[in-house]
Amino acid sequence: MYLHLGKNTVIPVKSIIGVFDLDITSQSVKTRSFLSNGEKAKQVVNVSEDLPRSFVLCRENNKTRIYISHISSQTLQKRANSRGRKY
Repeated sequence: MYLHLGKNTVIPVKSIIGVFDLDITSQSVKTRSFLSNGEKAKQVVNVSEDLPRSFVLCRENNKTRIYISHISSQTLQKRANSRGRKY
């Protein structure tokens, strides 16, 4: 099964490690550092059409990917859960 993240981007649900709310997690220095390091390593894919609201951490082909999405983490989790995966 696949999950739509925005900007015609879909990912396999089985590749998802976690779905995170940017408003809550970006308050942490460690999360900001993690996202900054991901950008430097070219692991971040911005699929946000508007204000980013969440990020999705994935493991694809033995590579880490961080997708920035305008869709809320709650909506993404509901979509993923309806496709058989619990977070």
